[in-house]
Amino acid sequence: MELFEKLYRMTAIQDIVDAPQTLLMILIAFFLLYLGIKKQYEPLLLVPIAFGMLIANFPGGQMGVEKINAEELNFYQIAHEHGIMNFIYYSLIKTGFLPPIIFMGVGALTDFGPMLRNLRLAFFGAAAQIGIFTVLISAVAMGFTMKEAASLGIIGGADGPTAIYTTIKLAPHLLGPIAIAAYSYMALVPVIIPLVVRFTMSKKELLINMKQQDKLYPSKKEIKDLKTLKIIFPIGVGTIVALLVPSSVPLIGMLLFGNLVKEIGASTSRLFKAASDTILNAATIFLGLAVGGTMTAKAFLNTETIMIIVGGFIAFAISIAGGIFAVKVYNLFAKKKINPLIGATGLSAVPMASRVANDIALQHDPNNHLLQYAMASNISGVIGSAVAAGVLISFLAG
Repeated sequence: MELFEKLYRMTAIQDIVDAPQTLLMILIAFFLLYLGIKKQYEPLLLVPIAFGMLIANFPGGQMGVEKINAEELNFYQIAHEHGIMNFIYYSLIKTGFLPPIIFMGVGALTDFGPMLRNLRLAFFGAAAQIGIFTVLISAVAMGFTMKEAASLGIIGGADGPTAIYTTIKLAPHLLGPIAIAAYSYMALVPVIIPLVVRFTMSKKELLINMKQQDKLYPSKKEIKDLKTLKIIFPIGVGTIVALLVPSSVPLIGMLLFGNLVKEIGASTSRLFKAASDTILNAATIFLGLAVGGTMTAKAFLNTETIMIIVGGFIAFAISIAGGIFAVKVYNLFAKKKINPLIGATGLSAVPMASRVANDIALQHDPNNHLLQYAMASNISGVIGSAVAAGVLISFLAG
């Protein structure tokens, strides 16, 4: 009986019985795994996050991220005393290392061509950032500090690395729930965009065909040397952003560097391959697992976290609606109409938001292919959210 008792104590069963809230978190992890694996909701993000959440909530495994005074411990002590997940979190995320590295990989995978060919559509990527500032003001009214509200609002940019980087700079104590909200809503873009579109767009607007509009009102200016422009663009924009919003350089700079080594071609192909493949994949794994590791019952099941998750959803929805209504206003004064679905892609969730918008358009008209047009707004949203984050950090940090 003593042997059986020791074997029972070795398991996590009694700990789960004593703290049933951990069972709820495990069930949530199973649900997120289902969404990532079966429903294919951004599996590259959601599967690592959900699995990190799963293993973090089994008592005794030392895989949950804890609040520790990392300044008094070196990384060896963190790993030895608090487990490998805390080592990953405090060395790679809390230091702000992974978000710019992921931005470099995103830049290497991004083609700015659609945006450069449709520059007028890029403005709707900026309009979609309205959710950030709307929720910032609302969060302050609800009792959050300005720094906390800014970190909450940045979720509206739909960019996980940007949300993490901003929170590290402004409100590091909220990093766990904000990272959870940002990445959860990014993964749920295929659900949230159609929901907002249903309440904000008419059937007539959904049927606006961009290719037909191009035939009716052809562009008077054509880009003669797009390849050269693609090389000049990251250098020029990087320089301008560095001069105007220096605090956004860690994100924008790495994004544009990744894009530059892609566009140069054969001479930098090894750098492009490393940034877009090996480095990005490794960074995504570590980031996902560590974010999931923060989702323990103690950290997740409290009023503050619930308010952040609700506020993040509102920011997300307002950003989508803001882009849609910006297109509606534009259409009031322009002969060449734009499908408001393009405004809905002014988020940083590239290229998922564009794919979702394209699918919605095709459901209403099988010949209405919006992907290339939506990418113009979508790509500009990446730059817009990073610049917005830089502005907030410049005003509030310190």
